[in-house]
Amino acid sequence: DINANELAEVFSLSTTHLQRLFKFAFNQTIGCYIRSRRLAASLDELLKTDNKILDIALDYGFDYEQSYIRAFKSEFGMTPGEFRKSGQIIKVKPPLLLFDENRINDGVFFGPEIVMVPQFHIAGRSHIIPFADSFTMAPQAGIHFWQNDRNQIMNTVNPNVYIGLTCNINYEAGHSEYITSVQVRDIKNIPHGYRKYTFENSLCARFRYIGQHHYLDLSKHTAEAMYNAIWQFANDEQAKYALLNNKIYFEKIDTDLYDGTYCQMEWYTPVIEK
Repeated sequence: DINANELAEVFSLSTTHLQRLFKFAFNQTIGCYIRSRRLAASLDELLKTDNKILDIALDYGFDYEQSYIRAFKSEFGMTPGEFRKSGQIIKVKPPLLLFDENRINDGVFFGPEIVMVPQFHIAGRSHIIPFADSFTMAPQAGIHFWQNDRNQIMNTVNPNVYIGLTCNINYEAGHSEYITSVQVRDIKNIPHGYRKYTFENSLCARFRYIGQHHYLDLSKHTAEAMYNAIWQFANDEQAKYALLNNKIYFEKIDTDLYDGTYCQMEWYTPVIEK
């Protein structure tokens, strides 16, 4: 009978915030995950016993036979009775596992997923940052922009979402351009002295981070650990996609999602299929 309310109580979180964290981390709701795991667990009983469908439904947390049958068909494309007769191989949702390599200091790191990012525009401040100082200078620039400059930009989209975009990466000179920014509807009427940039439609790898700290307290060590995990994937010869992080990438932080305990961050870079 496990449910989101009981889990929230165990972890001393509000149900709403636990649901938000779970959806951010695993791209599914807690309720959908629990239902999928109940359905997966019921398969063994369907195949190994002659128990009635109603009894199996009740054993695995469904109040009615028809609700179990509907959920089963939605999950697997057939009814429990059809599955018993067909002997067909079906794909089940495995239990979620977090390994030590997912853990970074005071947080957990997930990814990558391959997603399509539609074109968007940003406006902000431009900084030339040496590679050697990127883990200290970039966060400092982001905090300064957030506290001092962002309110000068009027035509914002999601004004509480910070975007830090790295581009014009120059390996010979040993530096890159870092734009501390917010998303805007268009690049017209941007205040003088502010940088505007358009990120084109791109297939991207998305990594996600959940940290038990304020987003302004994202440390140099945590940033380095995240990038080390990203570079490890970038150098994985078995990976289906190649990261184009030598050209452009950006991080995205929704400050509204911080509730006093956890912050969330996303990191994106374009990819190409190998």
